[in-house]
Amino acid sequence: MRAASGIRPLGLDTMIRLQRGRTAPGTPLRLPVPDGMTAPLGCDAVAVPARLGPLVLPRLPRVGCVYGDEAHWWWIVPSDSDYALEWPAPARYATGAVIPDSPGLPGLIHRSDGTVPYTPPIPLYLALCRLTNTTPTWSRPVSA
Repeated sequence: MRAASGIRPLGLDTMIRLQRGRTAPGTPLRLPVPDGMTAPLGCDAVAVPARLGPLVLPRLPRVGCVYGDEAHWWWIVPSDSDYALEWPAPARYATGAVIPDSPGLPGLIHRSDGTVPYTPPIPLYLALCRLTNTTPTWSRPVSA
């Protein structure tokens, strides 16, 4: 069946599938890798409150892709960048670059100059430790 304009109307199955494809508020979303980039090491993300984002950028020797909204800035890091690290509060580590409780995807604030989206995790970790006055994990005294 075709409408008078010659355009085929959408069927009920198609409309339901389109509706299911939309994300409901509070549905976890994954940060995308920008077009033309590859993520051979997988992707995780580190979020900091938006007020700290501009303070972190100048402390990094190299910056990958950074996404942001009013609440948080998200740095793309290689998968497993949380291995043996306790990221300092209020930073949050997001495995798989999945951002929970977001009304939509944040916008791209900074795009990597290369072909991979990563910010090196150790300089990011050290910058966050410095800004939050947190001693890096490997510098803490060991208790018996």
